[in-house]
Amino acid sequence: MGTKITVYQIVTNRIIEELEKGIIPWRKPWSGGGMPMNFVTKKLYRGVNCLLLRLTDFTEPYFLTFNQVQKLGGSVKPGSKSHIVVYWNWIDSKTHVNKKGEPEKVPLLRYYRVFNIQQVSGIEYQSLTENLNEFKKDENCEVVVNNYMNRPEVRHEEQRAYYRSSDDCINMPKKETFVTSEKYYATLFHELVHSTGHSTRLKREGVINVSSFGSADYSKEELIAETGAAFLCARTGIVNLTFKNSVAYIQGWLAVLKKDSKFLINATGKAQKAVDFITGEEFI
Repeated sequence: MGTKITVYQIVTNRIIEELEKGIIPWRKPWSGGGMPMNFVTKKLYRGVNCLLLRLTDFTEPYFLTFNQVQKLGGSVKPGSKSHIVVYWNWIDSKTHVNKKGEPEKVPLLRYYRVFNIQQVSGIEYQSLTENLNEFKKDENCEVVVNNYMNRPEVRHEEQRAYYRSSDDCINMPKKETFVTSEKYYATLFHELVHSTGHSTRLKREGVINVSSFGSADYSKEELIAETGAAFLCARTGIVNLTFKNSVAYIQGWLAVLKKDSKFLINATGKAQKAVDFITGEEFI
């Protein structure tokens, strides 16, 4: 087991890892077939553990320790990566005593690791994916997507949302895992706007040359994508479901905005150009 500082750092590093991918962990609009829970005890994970386990790419909510897998006669699939779960362990203090002269109990943060049921073989379970949300197509949103000429391929292979410029493709989580259909489209619009920066389209610096997390170019590209998504949501009638989220995202880059008075105007201008490219209006 690591020390208290190590555990905090492990959790922090996990969050930073997602932020560096452009993902805001506490704003993730998709999920699996329910809240994360221990497969054996059926107890729901709470607090930061719920957040950490929802960052995984699985559609089933069940998690087990390695020992639990073995006791149930299963085995972890080769190459599977475990996931951290933290807990408080109360221990005797070495420096403080209570009124009775006994060592006071102090909390020490510890951790252990778990695997998702989809990383395990040999254990039967009742799938909860059948209880996911029913996805309903929005015709206005579909028109926007379909009007995007020579758009990148949209895949649904991983439970992550991203645009990858190296092979010009978008990956989206499964449609039915989104809280609402509107949030699926809002997320897709964000990635579509990113894709307009490809070298074969609008050639934006933040897409052609992938910038480091927190840099001015990175911040500008994320601001372009969020603002462009908000514009597309507005024209398709789902603005109220995404605009507050977009504003919250923009606030994360206030430090950059305050340093460069032209930053916001330039970014929103490029966001509008991206939207025009997607809708085809720049050619009208």
